[in-house]
Amino acid sequence: MTTTLNVNGRDERLDIDPATPVLWALRDSLGLQGTKFGCGAAQCGACTVHLDGAATRSCVTPISAAAGRKVSTIEYVTDGHDKVGRAVHEAWVKHDVAQCGYCQSGQIMSATAFLKSLPKGKKPTEAEIDAAMAGNICRCGTYARIRAAVSDAARAIA
Repeated sequence: MTTTLNVNGRDERLDIDPATPVLWALRDSLGLQGTKFGCGAAQCGACTVHLDGAATRSCVTPISAAAGRKVSTIEYVTDGHDKVGRAVHEAWVKHDVAQCGYCQSGQIMSATAFLKSLPKGKKPTEAEIDAAMAGNICRCGTYARIRAAVSDAARAIA
C-alpha cells in the first residue's frame, strides 16, 4: 500500500506497510539517519520528530497516523529552515551538550517543540525546562548542560 508523508516540506510516496513506524520509514526508506532508535517503546526520546510541530516519538507512531500531516526531522530543524531549531542547535554547541551524542537529535527536537509552544517572549524557568525535557534520557547525564542550552536558546529567540 502506498502512503504519502510530507517530510521536511516534501511529499514522499512510500510503498510500505502502513503500520511501519515513522522511524523506520525515515531511516530505511528515506535515508534520513538523524532520527535515532533507542528503546522502541517511546520511553527514551531518541526517536523524537515533529508531527505538525508537536514532539512525537516516531518509534511507536505508524506512518498511517502521519499521513496528511507534516513530519519534520532533525535534518530539517537544524539546517536553517527553522529559526528556533537553529537557535537550539547553536546553544547545544555553545554549551558542549553532547558527549556520546546518541540522544541529541531527540533532545534538540523536544527542546525546539517546547520553545515553540511558549508564548512569544516567555522565558522558561528551570522547572519548566526540566518538565518539558523529562521524556528524553541522556545516558551521559548532561542534563545541566541541556537545561542551560534550552535557557540560552529561549533568550536568543525572544
